[in-house]
Amino acid sequence: MDYAKLFEPVKIGKIELKNRIVMAPMGLTGLSTTEGVFNQRAINFFVERAKGGTGLIITGLARVENEIEEFAMPSSPCPLLNPAAFYQTAIELTERVHAYDTRIFLQLTMGFGRVAHPSVLKTHPIAPSAIPNYWEPNITCRELSIEEIETIIHKFGQVAILARESGFDGIEVHAVHEGYLLDQFAISMFNRRKDKYGGSLENRLRAALEIVKEIKKSAGRDFPVILRYSLKSYIKDWNKGGLPKEKFKEMGRDIPEGIEAAILLEKGGYDAFDVDAGSYDSWYWAHPPMYFEDGNYLPFSSELKKHTNVPIIVAGKLQNPKIAEKAIKEGKTDMIALARGLLADPHWAIKVKRKKIDEIRPCLGCHVCLGRIARGKNLSCAVNPQTGRESDYNILLPTNPKKKIVIIGGGIAGMEAARVAAMKGYNVTLFEKSNRLGGHIIAASVPDFKKEDRTLLRWYENRLKEQKVDIRLNEEADISTIEEESPDSIIVATGSVPFIPPINGINTASEIVSTATDVLLGKPIPGTRVTIIGGGLVGCELSIWLKKQGKEVAILEMLNDILLLGEVEHPNRLMLKEMIESYGIQVITGITVTQIVKGSVVFKKGSKEQKIETDFVVLATGFRSQNHLYKELLKTPYEAFAVGDTLKPSNIKHAIWTAYEVARKL
Repeated sequence: MDYAKLFEPVKIGKIELKNRIVMAPMGLTGLSTTEGVFNQRAINFFVERAKGGTGLIITGLARVENEIEEFAMPSSPCPLLNPAAFYQTAIELTERVHAYDTRIFLQLTMGFGRVAHPSVLKTHPIAPSAIPNYWEPNITCRELSIEEIETIIHKFGQVAILARESGFDGIEVHAVHEGYLLDQFAISMFNRRKDKYGGSLENRLRAALEIVKEIKKSAGRDFPVILRYSLKSYIKDWNKGGLPKEKFKEMGRDIPEGIEAAILLEKGGYDAFDVDAGSYDSWYWAHPPMYFEDGNYLPFSSELKKHTNVPIIVAGKLQNPKIAEKAIKEGKTDMIALARGLLADPHWAIKVKRKKIDEIRPCLGCHVCLGRIARGKNLSCAVNPQTGRESDYNILLPTNPKKKIVIIGGGIAGMEAARVAAMKGYNVTLFEKSNRLGGHIIAASVPDFKKEDRTLLRWYENRLKEQKVDIRLNEEADISTIEEESPDSIIVATGSVPFIPPINGINTASEIVSTATDVLLGKPIPGTRVTIIGGGLVGCELSIWLKKQGKEVAILEMLNDILLLGEVEHPNRLMLKEMIESYGIQVITGITVTQIVKGSVVFKKGSKEQKIETDFVVLATGFRSQNHLYKELLKTPYEAFAVGDTLKPSNIKHAIWTAYEVARKL
C-alpha cells in the first residue's frame, strides 16, 4: 500500500511538520524531577520517537502551578517551580528533537479537578463547583474562587514565554477533554457556577478562551496553540459511561454542543484541535482497550472537520497504517496521533515509510502503561520493556559472543528470551514440545477482539526467523537433552498449565467440564447454557466471546466482585464490566462452588446452598507453574534461569519483562 498521505507536510499555524504523524501526549511519571523539570530519561524517551520519524511530539502534561492544586512531586513537570532549571533541560530536549526535523509542543494543564486522586494531592480536591470527587465520591471538591481561576490562567502566559524561549514550537492546552479541570468548566453537569465562568456555554468556555488569549498575548500571536478536545463525553451518570452504540441520555457534552463549542474555541484563537471522546466516567473511551474497533475516534474528527477550518489531529487505535492513511486520504482528519503505539514501537513512522509493516511491534491495548502511571511507576510498556528507559535499559553487548544459549519453551517468554539472546549474537536453540510457538497466547488470541495478540505472535515468529534462531518444535527437552547440547546458559520458559480446583464431581462429570484454554482452542460445547467458574480476565473475556456465539452464560466468582485479581487496568475493567452487563451475562459473586453434577453446578453463598442449571462448565480458575525442570537444573552446575509463568503465573508483561531482563544480561 502507498502511504504517501501520511508523509505529506502539513502546517499548524505557521509551523510546518514534515509529516502527519503525531505523538499523542501521555503521563510522564518517572520522567520529571522534584524541581518540576524533564529528567534525562524524558529527553531520551522523546528523542527516540523523533529518531523514529515522528513529525510532531506533544509532551505529556506540564502543570502551570502546584499550589492551588498541589501534587506530591515528582509527578509531572511544573516549569514555574524552577524556571532556570526547566529552561536548561528543555533546551537540550528541543535541540535534540529538532535535529531529526521533528517539531515538539509542550502540553500545559489547568489541572485535574474532580478527577485528581486524593491520595496524591497535598491539598483538598478542587473543581469549578462543589461536586463529588471521581475516585472518592464521599469527598466534595472545593469550588475555585474567581481569583484562583484568574491566577491559573495568567500562569499559562508565563509558562508559554518560558516554553518559547526553551525551543518548543507551540503549546497544547490540556484540556476541554476527558473530564479534566478545564473540561469540568465546560460541562454543565460539573459547572454550577453563577458568575462569569458558569451558566451559558460561552461562560463555561470562558476559561479555555482566556487561556489561549493569555498564551498569544505573552508568547506571540504566531505561537501556535492546539486544544486537546473531546467532542462527546459519553457520560451516562456520575461514574458511569456509555458503551459504543448504546442508547442513553448524554449527561456531559453531546456532539451538537461539541460542534457549537468548537466553533467558539476556533474563533477564540486555537490553531488546531486534537480530538477524541470520553471522560473519566467513561474512561475506556478516553483510553480505548482492545474491545474497541480500530479508528474509534474517526467519526468525531470527521464530524468536526465539517464545521471547523483549522487542522484536526485524531488518535484512537490508529496503529494500523492502512487505516491511518485511509483516514487522511478520505478527509476524516489532517493528522493521526499515536500514543501507546509509540510506546510499543518508537520507530513506527520510519517502518511505515519503508513499508516494513510486519516489523512494527504491536500495542495490545492492555493499558499496562496507564496502570503504571496511575500507580506512580515509571512510564513503560508491556511489550517494550525499554520504553521510558531507552539508554539505561538497552541490550548489553556480549562479553563472549560465542556463547551457546538453550531456551526451553516457546511461549511469549521463551520467544522474547530467544529474540534478545540472538540480537546479542549468541547461538540460540529453542525447544518447544508442541507443534507451534505461542504458548498461552494461541488460545488467548482466539476471540475476535484479541487480534493484537495474534499480531504480536506473528511479530515474534518473524523476528526469530530473521535472527536465525534454531527452533526445535515437537521436542520436549529434559536434562539429557541439555547434556547433549552442552549450553553455556539455559533459560527455562516452560510456562504454566490450567489449575483444576478440587471440586466434588469434577472428574465424574468430566464430559461437561473443560478448561478455558481447551474451549478457546476449539473443544465443542454441547447445549446452550454455559457456566464459567472464575471471574478474572480469562473468564470475563471468555464470557463475552461465548455470548457472541449465542450461548447463555453465567460467571461464578468466589471474590466479592469480578476482575479483582491480576493486573486488569481501570479502563479495561470498566469496559469489560459494562459489556458483561449489557450482554446480559449473569454474574454471581462471593460464592464457593461445592459440586458439579451433570446438568448443574452447586455452590454456597453465605450459609445458603444454591445451584445453577447448566449444560457445560468452563474452568477459568487460574494457572500453576510448570517448573519441575527448572528445579532439577538448580541442582546441577548449569547456569539456569526461569522466566515468565515458570517463575509465577502472570500476564504478557511479566513474561516479556522477565525474559528481557535475563536475556539482556547473559
